[in-house]
Amino acid sequence: MNSELSARQKEIIDVSLQIIDESGIQGLTIKNLAKKIGFTEAAIYRHYENKTKILVAILDFFKQNSEKYFLTESETKSSVLKKIERLFSIHFQAFTATPPLVAVIFSEEIFRNEAVLVEKVQQLMKTNTDKLTLILKNGQEDNEIRTDIDASSLATIVLGSLRMFVKQWHMAGYTDDLTVRGVELINSITLLIRKN
Repeated sequence: MNSELSARQKEIIDVSLQIIDESGIQGLTIKNLAKKIGFTEAAIYRHYENKTKILVAILDFFKQNSEKYFLTESETKSSVLKKIERLFSIHFQAFTATPPLVAVIFSEEIFRNEAVLVEKVQQLMKTNTDKLTLILKNGQEDNEIRTDIDASSLATIVLGSLRMFVKQWHMAGYTDDLTVRGVELINSITLLIRKN
């Protein structure tokens, strides 16, 4: 997942995501994790002192990858609408490859008693909103994106749509092909934000 993680840490995170997929975040306990991996709870604690630290590692993993996606798109020379299309597509691919990520990233209501997790999710949301706002501002300056709504509000609308769409996929048990259905959403977002 992350080159800075040891092989054992990566294994712990991968199995944690499997448990979350099967039993939800509530099912992720150090005891369940140790049992599924096949070693002692003490061995888990050598790498992560508790469940919260594992969830922080998962959020950090997603944040780093999401930042890479935004950085790549901000540096390309293509149109803003193409950048947004690719950003949506790459996120849909990431969620399709690892569906339990959705359960972690979009579960801030479960995290409300864990300040460190709430802060991590807030940072992730702010970073993505700021980066998308900048891309949209550039599109407005290039006369490609509508200017009657400020870029920050457009970013909130776009990311809110992405969030709702992915959350519905999660709640439906990942039954649809997110990347295929995502094309419809991308086309709708394009119609909403494109300058006429």
